[in-house]
Amino acid sequence: MKLATVKLESISPYSQSRPHGTPKLDKESPDAHEKRTWRNRLHTNKDGQIVIPPMALKNCLAEAAQFLGEKIAGKGNATWTKHFLAGVLVLDAPLLGIAAEDAEEEWLFLDSNGKKNSGTRVWRCYPLIREWQCTAEYHILDETITESAFLHHLTEAGKFIGIGRFRPRNGGFYGRFKVNGIRWD
Repeated sequence: MKLATVKLESISPYSQSRPHGTPKLDKESPDAHEKRTWRNRLHTNKDGQIVIPPMALKNCLAEAAQFLGEKIAGKGNATWTKHFLAGVLVLDAPLLGIAAEDAEEEWLFLDSNGKKNSGTRVWRCYPLIREWQCTAEYHILDETITESAFLHHLTEAGKFIGIGRFRPRNGGFYGRFKVNGIRWD
């Protein structure tokens, strides 16, 4: 097993959309509920610090391998997809160094049921983090994945896949990042 310790830095804002299911108070309007609970959409640790979910980073990398569809040299038509999907783990949620109370709010007029052009729109509020950086640890279990292949796929993941709500893979532009350093152990 190898451990890749990577420094990531934002190149676009990051927005999270964790489902929270916080109940409405008696006689609370939908708008008042949204205003009161929007920070509950953040992923935080027990100290109220914003984190990136480990699976968001792992899935971002696996999606990049699928998106690129590059073949592994010397392995015929085999691509990197299955190696990144099953052979990489992110076990710990990296801290962004930002408290939940410091997140900015972003109000959007969206389809009420989440389906495009459904006809009914409502105001929703999501947290917005304009700039961020973190150190993430990727556990590389698959010996096929080399340092150069890992770095290439992670760099492309930051450009074309992204993390969070409204990321490039889903047609948005939030959640893009660049790799600022890597230590390979």
